[in-house]
Amino acid sequence: MKIPALAFTVTDWDKIPATEHPGEQGKALWRTLNIGDVRVRMVQYTPGYLADHWCDRGHILYVLEGELESQLKDGRTFTLTAGMSYQVSDFGDAAHRSFTRTGVKLFIVD
Repeated sequence: MKIPALAFTVTDWDKIPATEHPGEQGKALWRTLNIGDVRVRMVQYTPGYLADHWCDRGHILYVLEGELESQLKDGRTFTLTAGMSYQVSDFGDAAHRSFTRTGVKLFIVD
């Protein structure tokens, strides 16, 4: 990931329109800022959300509120709570997907 030339920029996430992305269960609401090839997102998953795909994209993900279960395709699972993060490269380790019982708010850079 390389951030292209960019002036100092302040983002008011409440002013960025949310887009809805249905999961296999529940839905995700994304507020997205694209900077060249870098995507920065504030994401909320509804309670019971389960991603509808396995993902191989690299992310830096930080949990702001709630609890997230990150499931890896090889069977491992990791539970993250507020203040925790994970980092994974493109096609790094095993493909992953997200699940939350309670709902969660995330900050993601990819």
